[in-house]
Amino acid sequence: MADSHWPGQQLISAAQQGDPEATAALVSGSHPHVRRFAHSLCATPQDAEDAAQEALIILYRKIGMLRASGALASWMFRIVRNECLRRTRLMLRHHGPVPDAVVPSFEEDVFQRLEAGRVAAAITALPLDQRQVLIMRDIQGHSGRAVADALGLSNAAMKSRLRRAREAVRAALLTSADEGPGGRRD
Repeated sequence: MADSHWPGQQLISAAQQGDPEATAALVSGSHPHVRRFAHSLCATPQDAEDAAQEALIILYRKIGMLRASGALASWMFRIVRNECLRRTRLMLRHHGPVPDAVVPSFEEDVFQRLEAGRVAAAITALPLDQRQVLIMRDIQGHSGRAVADALGLSNAAMKSRLRRAREAVRAALLTSADEGPGGRRD
């Protein structure tokens, strides 16, 4: 069975400092996770493979730009998501919209982007232990038992962290929804 853990902090730090062997190991260790992201987000298996490869190339070239080594999973998820969206847009430009598909209006598209940004910001603001559990459980789709085992937690501790993470994200989203433009309350 493949390793379910993301590469460790020491490996990420070494890669950020330019160690070529650490960078190669980081890309290799991230590959299964990136593929899983891509297959869950992209429209076709071919696009998923291409998006995963593109994300790994970006990881290889720009690992030094990663601010916090604990944010690797969320950074890679954003890269894969953006690459899948880009490929979908290209397909729609060349082939037109899918018949009988509901195409969102410009306003709906902008609203969805704003919502995605708010959710990403709320998840990024979580403490590392809560962020890891939330990403593994709710974004990657691992079972509760698999998340607990991967993080060395009891099932009860994993559930507690997940509950706190979800509550914090919910509260952050409610707070940001109540704020008007520029962070002011209306």
